[in-house]
Amino acid sequence: MRPRALAGLADRSRRPASCPHQASAEVESAVCELRREHPRWGPRRIAHVLERSGAVSPVPSRMTVYRILVRHGLVEPGVRRRKRSDYKRWQRDGPMQLWQMDIVGGVMLVDPLTGELSEAKVVTGVDDHSRCCVIASVVERATGRAVCAAFARALRAFGVHRQRQAVHRPVRAGGEVLFDRICRENGIAHRLTQPASPTTTGKVERFHQTLRRELLDDCGAFESLGAAQTALDAWVREYNCVRPHQALDMQSPADRFTPVPEQERGVLGVRVPGVLALVPQQRTAPAVVSGPAEAELAPVRPEAVPVESGGPVEFERVVPASGNLQVAGKQFWLGPARSGLTVTFWADTSVIHLLVAGTRIKTVRSHLSVSDLAVLAARGGRAAGSSPLPAGDAAAFEVERVVNNSGLVGLGGHQVLAAEILGGRQVGIRIDDETLSFFDPSSRELLRVRPSPLSPDEVQRLRGLRPAGPPPRPSVEPVRVQRRVSATGTVMICRQVVSLGRTYTGQTATVHVAESTITVELDGQVRVIQRTTDVPVRNVKANKPYEGSDVV
Repeated sequence: MRPRALAGLADRSRRPASCPHQASAEVESAVCELRREHPRWGPRRIAHVLERSGAVSPVPSRMTVYRILVRHGLVEPGVRRRKRSDYKRWQRDGPMQLWQMDIVGGVMLVDPLTGELSEAKVVTGVDDHSRCCVIASVVERATGRAVCAAFARALRAFGVHRQRQAVHRPVRAGGEVLFDRICRENGIAHRLTQPASPTTTGKVERFHQTLRRELLDDCGAFESLGAAQTALDAWVREYNCVRPHQALDMQSPADRFTPVPEQERGVLGVRVPGVLALVPQQRTAPAVVSGPAEAELAPVRPEAVPVESGGPVEFERVVPASGNLQVAGKQFWLGPARSGLTVTFWADTSVIHLLVAGTRIKTVRSHLSVSDLAVLAARGGRAAGSSPLPAGDAAAFEVERVVNNSGLVGLGGHQVLAAEILGGRQVGIRIDDETLSFFDPSSRELLRVRPSPLSPDEVQRLRGLRPAGPPPRPSVEPVRVQRRVSATGTVMICRQVVSLGRTYTGQTATVHVAESTITVELDGQVRVIQRTTDVPVRNVKANKPYEGSDVV
């Protein structure tokens, strides 16, 4: 046999001469070039950008891009992780409804002279619906003034949103902090999250991860805050306008973000000159980047308005997570749903009004004395204007109803809570735009104020509807309380001990507390005692006896 015949028996390659579904060299080159330009982009994002740009045809699939990257050593093949399905995802229906704000570190600064390294912070804010970055400000230290300045600049640039969510903010005893004041002045609801619970601010936390991976991990140290801010601004522009976002079906955040129109920002309550003017004077200016902002942060000290002795006082408090707000020894129940909101108190010695964003939500009898008002004024209060009680007009209506034993009243198909103590009593109800005022029909004494669940159409269909008369006013009569006589024959009223005798042990006495006298009604007898304290009434009902006690 000839040698050529023997060589023909050797194994040859079985690879086909052509493969129509194999990616071409042009496709592989475009994939590798895009990956080298954006080292943190994955196969899905690269495939979407190639399809959107029309640079190659046909467009490779996500798995094709992944295999190309693996083949060229641009990604490390890993074990595929199974997706979790127990996440509860949520987002607002539209932009400018909720911002999530936080602070992230990792911006390294190097001193050109000494070579020492220091870490700066970034104040960040992300729109909940669009994931658009609305705040990205490099600061030397994340002080309250620096955060408020960054927040104020964002309000100037985009307008006012409805709510804001934050991880944590300090609470100063006796008054509101500067951030809460900016929110209140611009009608913004400040929502809080629990510390050490990043899932409730997942969007801004995920933004921090992207910021670290695509910028901070590879940028090195910056020579100044200005250089760091310039690099951050360039990355934010690409993040908002160019980079496809997988959570947005590969849209960029700018495609879904719409700021408040400039001509409507004044209507929505953005007081642009007053936002930055709220920043108080300090001895040293904060290290906040941006030249024009430093000029805007010129110290402005508001003029103090003196509070007259015994006159009405306004002050603010933030509702805690429990929804139970305490002021001067008395608790005001607002509910956990209002936690984080800033409530404005209008108070004098006869009545206390509670307002949220300018809307009155509750009115109660005041327990404050003149000295209490002076203390509140010294702790951040100010002289109050006119009473927020509505004036009598044609827009308000009245009806009369009987409160059932559960303290509820039926109005237009709604069961409205009046008060359990009013059960079985006929009351008048004044219906305003936002509130229901329950009052005594004979004396027009204000009893309770509740938020109104009625629409204008439901109000017009109410049975017995009539135009409202003059607004009801809180009673100025002595406060009526109850006290249970102790085993020693005494009762405690406004920190004043009143002796009634051991023969009345266990009985309940009715007490009328006036400004200068205490009148006790017990067992058909009336005793008038001179009042020796100015402590306001804290409790109205009598204390229950201890379990196991023989007192009845």
